[in-house]
Formats: sequence, structure tokens, C-alpha cells
Amino acid sequence: MGDSVLRSYRFRRERQSSWRELETLMKGAEANGLQSLDSDQLFRLPVLYRAALSSLSVARAISLDKNVVSYLSSLATQAYAFVYGTRDSFRSSFGGFFLDRYPALVWSMRAWVATAMITLVLGTAGGSFLTQRNSDYFYSLVSEEMAGGRSPLSTDEELIEVLKSPEIQNLDSLGAFSSFLFTHNARIGLSCFSIGIAGGIPVLALVFANGLTLGAFAGIHAARGLSFEFWAWVLPHGVTELLAVCLCAAAGLQLGAAVLFPGRRRRLDSLVLQGRRAATVVLGTIPLFMIAALIEGVFRQLILDDGIRYLVAALTAITWLVYFTPVSLNWRLARLSDDGDDRS
Repeated sequence: MGDSVLRSYRFRRERQSSWRELETLMKGAEANGLQSLDSDQLFRLPVLYRAALSSLSVARAISLDKNVVSYLSSLATQAYAFVYGTRDSFRSSFGGFFLDRYPALVWSMRAWVATAMITLVLGTAGGSFLTQRNSDYFYSLVSEEMAGGRSPLSTDEELIEVLKSPEIQNLDSLGAFSSFLFTHNARIGLSCFSIGIAGGIPVLALVFANGLTLGAFAGIHAARGLSFEFWAWVLPHGVTELLAVCLCAAAGLQLGAAVLFPGRRRRLDSLVLQGRRAATVVLGTIPLFMIAALIEGVFRQLILDDGIRYLVAALTAITWLVYFTPVSLNWRLARLSDDGDDRS
């Protein structure tokens, strides 16, 4: 009898921290709704549920104290309701993801997003500075394919022709062009994400290199006094496209941090947890790349007025700022909570 009590005590001592964590998450979700849990807690909930099930199975197999078995049975039953309970419709889940969970996840990674943006800006400034100081740098920073015939040797008229003339005259070809741009831009973003597992430094190097390329183009236009026209050409689609690239880079940096700084978790567990969060951020950039491709492949080919181009760029920037701002996010979460109260 003494051995049985001791065995139950040891069993509880080794596992009860995860049981208590599961109880805490369920109490919070029950009081404030699942939307009150952050992304780490949401990913943790099914892991803790499976651990409770495993404990229950072991407790039954080795005939532990009935109180322990009864407690675990009740805990697993309650957790099941949270993990596999009422499911929202696809529309509700889809809308909830992009309206609430996705911006909240991006905001939780804001330090990495800011790091990627700063790296991009520094690369752009460096490329512009180098190219204006010595135009020969342009050929080192920009591939011949990327240059598209533009170079420091291009005349003002040739540069303006690219900025002011539609590249595609046939409207039927705009859709195919947009598809090409989406594929190209998404490939860059996925590259930023995938190399993050190497520790994060390659991600910063890739973002900086892309900034250098953009800066090189900016430099040859600035040298001719065409900066206003150049940025009017870039920003309408660039605001969304570069934001998406930075989000993918932030996801890659998150992976790198999980590898280098796993904290109290095992490195593999840290990588799995942070990898899910990072992959979710990358998944959410797909619509951003599609929007950028449509603006670049359709809008920019049809609208040649610089004023309208800047207006669209400004409206786009404001839209994303409002979408990702914590003030707007808090309002949306409060609205969800009010809706839940109304339904109850």
C-alpha cells in the first residue's frame, strides 16, 4: 500500500506542472474566450491535451490511485472540448484568421519585422550612395536580366520611357504578367524564410542584398534628377511587396532565433513551436504578394500619372498600418468579445 502511494506521488510530481498549465489555459479560455489566448498558448493547448491523455493511459495501465485517474479523466474530457469542440465555419475561420489572429501574430514578431525593415532601408540607402558615388557599382549590384536595359549609360529619355510608358500594351497579357510577378516575388519571400534555419544571418544578408539592388536603381535615377518619378513608379506596389518580403524575413529570423536561443525548451521543441508561428506568418503573405503583383502588373501599366501613383502608395501604406496597429487590433478583439457575449 505504501509503494502504491509513493508511486502515485512520484507520478504526480513529475507531470503535474503540465496538468496545471493545461488547467490555467482552459480557465482563461473559459473566462475570456479562445481569442484571449496568444499564439504560443494556442499551439500549446493541444500539446498539453495529448500529454494529459498519455498520463491518463499510463495511470490506468499501472493501476495508480483512483483519485489520480479520476482527475486526469476529467481534465482530458474538458480539454477535448477546447481542442476538438465546436468548430467555426470556413468563412468564420478564414475571416477570423486574417482579421484577428494574423495581425496579432505579426505584432508579436514586431521586433523581427522592424529588424528586416531597417536592414532593407540600410541596403537601399547603401546601394543608392554607392551608385551615385561611382556608377560602376551598378553593374555589380544589378544583374543584366534585372536591369532590363537600364544602366548608368541610359539617357534621361530612356529612363523616363520605362517609368512613364506601359511595359505591356495588350491588356490580355496583364493577367499573365501579374502571375509572373507573384511567382517571382513569392520566391524571394520564401527564400528569406527557408534560410532562416541557418541562424538568421543569411536572412539579413539576402534582405540587405535586395535593398542594394533597389538602391542601385534609385541611385542612377537620382543622379539624373528623376527620384520623384522613380519612387512614384516603385511605391504603389513596393509598399505591399516589400512589406511581404520583410514579413517573410521576420519569419526566417524567428526560426534562426529558435535554433540559436531555444531557452528552456529543447532546441527541436523550440524549432517546432516557433516554426509553426513563422510558417503561419509566411502563409499570410500570400495575399500580400498577390495584391502587389496586381498593382504592379495592372495598375502601374494603366496609370501613368505620378500624383495618382503616390496617392495609391499612401493609401496602401495607411491601410497596412491600420491593419497591423495594436489599436485597431484591440478594437477587433473587443468586437469579437462583444459578439460572443451577444450570442451567449
